[in-house]
Amino acid sequence: MNALRLLHLEDNPVDHGLLLRALRRAEVDADVVLVDTLEAFQAAFAPPAPAIDAVLADYHLQGFSGMEAWEWLRGAGHDTPFILVSGAIGEATVADAMVRGVSDYVDKAQLTRLPHVLQRALELAATRRAQAEAARELAASRQRLLELTEHLQTSIDRERADIAREIHDDIGGALAAVKLDLAWLARRLTDEEALGHVRSALAMAEHALGASQRIMRNLRPAVLDQGLMPALQWLTRTFAERTGLEVVLRGAVRAALSARQEMVAYRTVQEALTNVLKHAQARRVVIDVSDLEGHLTIEIADDGRGASAPELTKERSFGLLGLRERAQSVGGWLDVVTAPGQGMTLILSVPLDGAVSTKQEEDDA
Repeated sequence: MNALRLLHLEDNPVDHGLLLRALRRAEVDADVVLVDTLEAFQAAFAPPAPAIDAVLADYHLQGFSGMEAWEWLRGAGHDTPFILVSGAIGEATVADAMVRGVSDYVDKAQLTRLPHVLQRALELAATRRAQAEAARELAASRQRLLELTEHLQTSIDRERADIAREIHDDIGGALAAVKLDLAWLARRLTDEEALGHVRSALAMAEHALGASQRIMRNLRPAVLDQGLMPALQWLTRTFAERTGLEVVLRGAVRAALSARQEMVAYRTVQEALTNVLKHAQARRVVIDVSDLEGHLTIEIADDGRGASAPELTKERSFGLLGLRERAQSVGGWLDVVTAPGQGMTLILSVPLDGAVSTKQEEDDA
């Protein structure tokens, strides 16, 4: 193991010698560099000077204090352990120094404590660095995952649009042609048995054409081309007609949304309605939409049975996780408010152009 490189900020050579003796007695392998001015202290950290493992600083120095050195060190962005090694300075002064971030304090009359205090400060610093590195790696990993999720979602949406286009151009066109031919036959056949088969085939073609159109709208709702609110109006109306649930859509969107933001908002409402149908046992769903204060906000509230935290994790974890990932892909977030017997509310918030994602800032803080 390499010797520690320690910086001793001290203007009394005798005290410096006593400190060296205390380290030698404890068999601490260290190179100790003595400086007695703030300028020399700062120069010791300037490249290409070797890294300093820890600072041992007197409190009272000629013309300045050890705390001034500490404030400079912290302001310069160094996380080097800083231990005050001074004469008696009073409990209040020691407490103030510790509150301001100094690693520890050793009285010059008790230098036998210094090796232990130094070791503890180095271990704590190493732990903090490891935690900071782990946090950076986690943040980088989360960012890579978010980018991958966004890439995959974009690829999925693009593939859905391609499939919808193929259904419209090929299957839809073929079914429309079959329907026209069957209608032509129905007008000319006189045999009742044959006419019955043609009418049955015509009904099946009509059903298949309607199903293909419904599949196309689910894959890539063309109504989104008219804007988010018309798309949500169509979605809620068709959902209510299909399920018999009461669905109320309120609010308006005046801000210009990107195609990605519109898709995220639409898919969030679509998935939320699907969850209501599957899990909520609700009779009424209210959807509030607004774009106030620089954010697109959508609240989907049902009057169903609600859910406890374990139920959320068990029943809807992947669905909610997917919605949260979608929200994050446009810089937004998703909140869930629920309790057993009190319904559930999903809240999607997406910052619009120029808006700051306050929630994300809080999470990062």
